[in-house]
Amino acid sequence: MSKISAVIQPKELLELKVQKKKFILIDADGGGKERYLANHLDGAYFVDLKTDLSAIQKDTKNGGRHPLPLPRVFAQTISELGITPKTHVIIYDDKNAANAAARFWWMLTAVGYENIQVLNGGFKAALNIGFPSNAPINIPTAVPMDNSISDWKLPLVFIDEVEKASKTKSKTIVDVRAKNRYDGLIEPLDLIAGHIPNAINIPLTENLDELGFFKEPSFLQEKYSEVFKDKASGDIIVHCGSGVTACHTLLAFAYAGLAVPNLYVGSWSEWSRSENEMILAK
Repeated sequence: MSKISAVIQPKELLELKVQKKKFILIDADGGGKERYLANHLDGAYFVDLKTDLSAIQKDTKNGGRHPLPLPRVFAQTISELGITPKTHVIIYDDKNAANAAARFWWMLTAVGYENIQVLNGGFKAALNIGFPSNAPINIPTAVPMDNSISDWKLPLVFIDEVEKASKTKSKTIVDVRAKNRYDGLIEPLDLIAGHIPNAINIPLTENLDELGFFKEPSFLQEKYSEVFKDKASGDIIVHCGSGVTACHTLLAFAYAGLAVPNLYVGSWSEWSRSENEMILAK
């Protein structure tokens, strides 16, 4: 059987529903549960970025705004959702996968789970093709915790390695934030505007078409292959503001059939609070 695509189309999701195929649907959100309670796709369980997908510290200097939880803690979270290594999981959010869907995809993939997909176009796209919504909320049936989960299997780097790459250019650092944040013209979330020295800017919005869907895998493969030439995925570091939307570009790599690069979870939220050199807005 061929490997499952990292992205599923809305019509494919509806077909699974109509055919009564087994899958777990997840509504992943970074802004709280209110939208989910107001309206959600039928059968979807809720995952909160702050409480389920992060281990937020008192001081953002330590790991950024959304540090990863320990793998063993995450194992408990997904066991409570009824997710096993063989479960087909489909994740959506309301921000074209940039809210928390791609982050949850990265985390599940990083513990070795393979049947994980993100819904192309997200919540609105599903509604637009007639996927039912707002049924009564079901409580997940928990499964035993997966004791094989002990570490993250997708590549991660931490601030020391990013600092080294920034100074030596040994690895290419990619900032996926909007250009005006990269340029230091605005900074709505962190204390200082700017970007990591020698980082290049490839906004995550470039992964999407004008309708908010991921561009074709062949297009994405050509785009990133052209940008990075023969550079190995291990020599690429992707970051954003807090390690969440960076996963959108990592998802785009996987969707394009490319090896997933390094994630710097601390991202600008950690770097800008450290004593590292930084480029500031003029």
